[in-house]
Amino acid sequence: MLDMELIRKDREAVETALAKRLDPAEVTRALDEIQRLDQERRALISGIDAERQRRKAEARAYAQAKRAGTEPQVTAPEAERKQLAELESQLDEVQTRLRDRMSELPNLPADDVVGGGKEANRVVKTFGAPPAIEKVRDHVELSRALGLVDHERGVKLGGSGFWMYTGLGARLEWALVNWLIERNIEAGYEFLLPPHLLLDTAGFAAGQFPKFYDDVYHLDRQSAPRGQFLLPTAETAILGAFQDEILDTAKLPLKVFAYTPCYRREAAGSHSDERGTVRGHQFNKVEIFQFTLPEQADAALEAMVRHAESLVEALGLHYQRTLLSAGDASAAMRKTLDIEVWMPSTGKYKEVSSVSWGGDYQARRAAIRYREPGGKQTRFVHTLNGSALATSRLFPAILEQFQQPDGSVLVPEVLRDRLGTDRLTPTR
Repeated sequence: MLDMELIRKDREAVETALAKRLDPAEVTRALDEIQRLDQERRALISGIDAERQRRKAEARAYAQAKRAGTEPQVTAPEAERKQLAELESQLDEVQTRLRDRMSELPNLPADDVVGGGKEANRVVKTFGAPPAIEKVRDHVELSRALGLVDHERGVKLGGSGFWMYTGLGARLEWALVNWLIERNIEAGYEFLLPPHLLLDTAGFAAGQFPKFYDDVYHLDRQSAPRGQFLLPTAETAILGAFQDEILDTAKLPLKVFAYTPCYRREAAGSHSDERGTVRGHQFNKVEIFQFTLPEQADAALEAMVRHAESLVEALGLHYQRTLLSAGDASAAMRKTLDIEVWMPSTGKYKEVSSVSWGGDYQARRAAIRYREPGGKQTRFVHTLNGSALATSRLFPAILEQFQQPDGSVLVPEVLRDRLGTDRLTPTR
């Protein structure tokens, strides 16, 4: 969440930044309420401190009177206890309301991130050129003809939005996952395999709850009294794994990655550009993550973007890099750059990686800190995350960009040894 001290000291800057994402009137109302609750909280803390000091002074006076042999003045202790308990109860209520209001605010977009929605996104780089294909077939048609994906049996098993990789399709998917794992290890990231079921605290820490609480699959409260859900991305698990920790400053930036399936309740695509494996309720993704010192964050963001791009380039795919507007980026992130591959069948680009810098927003929610060298004070780390990569988007991009006139599909060179072939050929 945001720094309350920043809101107190420079509300105007906070209001201007949030207006890139929210209606200005809504921002004003939210900050008015937050500052009112903050003032009420501070007044209650002062009142509680004063009451405790008064009680200490009375206790000292009582002890001195006893030692002096005089009759001590005694305030009714029951009344004292009730008064203090009432103030503490009011403080708990106000702090809960303040925390709830603060948790609803999105992160402050970076200075170079513009307001608006998708229409304000800006392409900042292009790699290669769209392949020249005389008669384009889409990835759903190709995957069926090549015997790579069984969409019908996937729906039979899981319902709409699910599919099943088969034969060389399953091997291609697994080859992609393993190749990405190896490349991320080579880039200096430590490999993690986290649980797929997470406690609700991890969703809050990542900034996904409460706003996107209904977008994930939850266990019922009888089965999971503490609240558990299926992870929508490994970002949630990686961040949650380090909750409430003080990281070793000498080891920052801390670079880790995880492979997981991702589970999301969002509607499966029915439009032509979201058919097949492009969007569904379960898909595979390899996620990279960095915890950094504040001054390391800029370099880490560029390094992560370049690493993700190098993976797409090694596969030989045409793509573009896009700087997202404030309204199109995750609410928890200050800045997001998407790497989008070309889909010939639709003439559109589809994101295979979003690389984002969260500043200290997630670290505040998760209480992840570092200690200044030689000092006792702790500060919040900065967090960055990115897909490296999402295979359910790579898979159709490979099929479409490398399709041949005879109906076959060339296998990217880096995967040929893993599949034992340089070409996928029709099975029917």
